[in-house]
Amino acid sequence: MLPELPEPRHGDGYRIALVCLGNICRSPMADVVLEHRVGEAGLADRVRVASCGTGGWHVGRPMDDRAAATLTAAGYDATRHRAQQLAGGWLEEFDLLLAMDRQNLADVQLHATADTQHRVRLFRDFDPVGPGSEVPDPYYGGGAGFEEVLTMVERTSAAIVAALQQRVPRWWDLS
Repeated sequence: MLPELPEPRHGDGYRIALVCLGNICRSPMADVVLEHRVGEAGLADRVRVASCGTGGWHVGRPMDDRAAATLTAAGYDATRHRAQQLAGGWLEEFDLLLAMDRQNLADVQLHATADTQHRVRLFRDFDPVGPGSEVPDPYYGGGAGFEEVLTMVERTSAAIVAALQQRVPRWWDLS
């Protein structure tokens, strides 16, 4: 059973942040795919997607060339991404923060309060095939690692969008 989405904190939409280490591979890939899927589902006006890294050494840079090439080959637009670093305000701004691995999860939880702890989860907690698993870091490998990440991200993003489609109409009148 996949987890429930936490309730929205703001009246103007639902906000999801995707978090990895440097914000150049996994989280930007998930950001691009999830945002694309949200748009296809007709929820772009109610769901905002962003990504960041726990480390700041890539801030302002585009995503890794191999990540961008993998996304582009699959028909996604990877050109707009610029790396950002997680800041304390992200926990107040976003309704759900999804970490790519357990170390990223632990790093985000260091910033969480009792009121925000339930909003921090692993990205693959929503993966119907491997719930609770990590998204492996493809940075030090070859192209196959980026393809593997894309497969996980697409599958998990589809499940997240399905959860959003069930909940968003209840949260806001979309008529």
